[in-house]
Amino acid sequence: MDPRLIRWGINLWPPFLGAGIRVRHIAPDWSEVRVELRQGLLNRNAVGTHYGGSLFSMTDPFYALMLLHHLGERYLIWDQAASIDFVAPGRGTVHAIFRLTGNDVENIRAQAQSGAKVLPEFDVEVCDAAGALVARVHKTLYVRLKERYRP
Repeated sequence: MDPRLIRWGINLWPPFLGAGIRVRHIAPDWSEVRVELRQGLLNRNAVGTHYGGSLFSMTDPFYALMLLHHLGERYLIWDQAASIDFVAPGRGTVHAIFRLTGNDVENIRAQAQSGAKVLPEFDVEVCDAAGALVARVHKTLYVRLKERYRP
């Protein structure tokens, strides 16, 4: 999966396009993804701050996509659970940076080798242009070898 092509496709995906969510960068090795959300008329709530659903949506698929790239087609990978803590009102452009280390990937791969499910957890922060924390998102993914590859 060419990161530039995937970035282009995600940015044209209707739920992200309509919400004002843009992927700004995907590292060539899929170790980092940067996403931003600009505030506009369509993603503003009644008090003039970012709609919480848009803040949550901007964090949705990225850890799963990153792991799919690193682990490959032998694995089932999806988001199993997520939660968000709204820390401060979000105004203007906000951003999130997703990071996945080689250590993270190798630990998940090692745990999944037996065929058991693995539930890795990741945290990502949504920050405003000044770097102030707006929201904290906790993600739990489901990773397991596909049945035909299990021992």
